[in-house]
Amino acid sequence: MKKDYYEILGVDKNTALSDIKKKYRSLALKYHPDRVPQEQKQEAEEKFKEISEAYGVLSDPKKKQLYDQHGHAGIDQNFTTDDIFRGADFSSVFGETDLGDIFSQFFGGDIFGGGGGRGRSRSPQRGRDIQYELDITLEEAYAGVKKKIKVPRNDICESCEGTGAKNGTKLKQCPKCHGSGYVTMASGFFRMQQPCSECHGAGKIITEHCPDCHGRGMVRVTRNIDVTIPPGVDNSSRLRVGGEGEQGKGGPGDLYLYLHILSHETFQREGDDLYMELPVSFVLAALGGETSVKTLNGNVTMKIPAGTQSGKVFRLRAKGMVNLQGGVGDQYVKVMLQVPEKLNFEQRKLLEEFAEVSGEEMASFKTESIKEKIKKVFK
Repeated sequence: MKKDYYEILGVDKNTALSDIKKKYRSLALKYHPDRVPQEQKQEAEEKFKEISEAYGVLSDPKKKQLYDQHGHAGIDQNFTTDDIFRGADFSSVFGETDLGDIFSQFFGGDIFGGGGGRGRSRSPQRGRDIQYELDITLEEAYAGVKKKIKVPRNDICESCEGTGAKNGTKLKQCPKCHGSGYVTMASGFFRMQQPCSECHGAGKIITEHCPDCHGRGMVRVTRNIDVTIPPGVDNSSRLRVGGEGEQGKGGPGDLYLYLHILSHETFQREGDDLYMELPVSFVLAALGGETSVKTLNGNVTMKIPAGTQSGKVFRLRAKGMVNLQGGVGDQYVKVMLQVPEKLNFEQRKLLEEFAEVSGEEMASFKTESIKEKIKKVFK
């Protein structure tokens, strides 16, 4: 007993034709046999036939009226399954005039063949794109840099020119597909073409494999490639180098560089801004003065006001990172008070005197006289 067409598509009698088309498109893409694992192909083919037949009826006003009035009997008495399929307006669903072309666009092959099972020729495929991760320094990201990188990839075998056949030997016609590159599966009105499993869609079979590529038509090589990194790149930057991907019969793919900026001993980057900590002596912070500050574009002189506290942040305008649009960020300098770990006698004495003048209690830290030290030894 046939299933209800409305139930198959998940719609009802009042569903608009535009929504029926959308529903069919979604289901057709979901259950196409080339999109499911091998063990699910047979089930997917049956489901695909069901939804195509249901859409062939519900998308045609005359057939839909007969179906609504008489069910499957009304359709079976007036149309053959071939009529149902040919009458469906698949072009309005996918924007193409031929359903074979539609699915070729989505899945890379033809699924509906002509009466003689003649396959369509597929255009040569371009090579696979390559992804390459590249580490660069912050200075290189700031100024831009040219790098020479080594990229392993598949290239067309020069010995056999990509045929996979030993030089001087000929290819023979595939006996399974008779040179078409496709085999046709048919069930009632439904015909589906798939690439031939014997020749993998080539239409010809290698009689003697090329010794260099072992019949693959491709060899593994490592290429030295010069790449230019523009100023202002970041960890999120991806650069495309056209034509440096793997080779294919339809031309080469592209190389995509994914950049990683190495951590820096001085700077931390946040967007276009740079952050750093600057050790400053107690004397400079207290009395004020000038100090040299490192930037990615060379050292600059920065003024330290008298009485600067540890943790104070100063901004150096336009001394941060450049960006790909030509803008420049700022550099933020955080003052960190630098306390000497060891003091000589004179330094300690001066600090103690400073403490006394300031009214600080420093008795426990005062320098002992030689006389006081001798007394402690002989107690």
